[in-house]
Amino acid sequence: MKIIWKIDKKRGNYRAGLSYSIALEEYEKELAVHAVNICSFIPIIPESNQDYCLPGCNERSADWKAENYHYINVPYFKLGELSDFIRLPFSESGCYPEVEKSFVKLRSIYEEVVKEAYGWKPISCRNELDTSKETKKHIAAKVTAGKMLALYGA
Repeated sequence: MKIIWKIDKKRGNYRAGLSYSIALEEYEKELAVHAVNICSFIPIIPESNQDYCLPGCNERSADWKAENYHYINVPYFKLGELSDFIRLPFSESGCYPEVEKSFVKLRSIYEEVVKEAYGWKPISCRNELDTSKETKKHIAAKVTAGKMLALYGA
């Protein structure tokens, strides 16, 4: 699995935006592993449709505390890739360690699932059953008796 992300923020009171894409490797798609979904460390911000946050408002207010967090997931194996966007809370430091921490968590959980699935070895079984000896003897006796009777005109 390859995860690529980019955080962009304009100068001023603008919020940063996280754009990311996740793509599965061919062998991961072939394993038919279910999509892992985790609760990230990236908080859901109020009024996330706004690309700005003024001082004292929303996440920039003194009493704001994150209560809910975004869910991120690995793409469905039949699709193999996904892209998404999350508006991040305003950060005066410009640092977003929760983003990498979230992707590391996602990768770690997904890799455990992949290791488990990879441990289930392929199998190929072929077998056959023929008529049992007992049934063949029974049929042979009846067929032989019928032929002998036909031979002697009975």
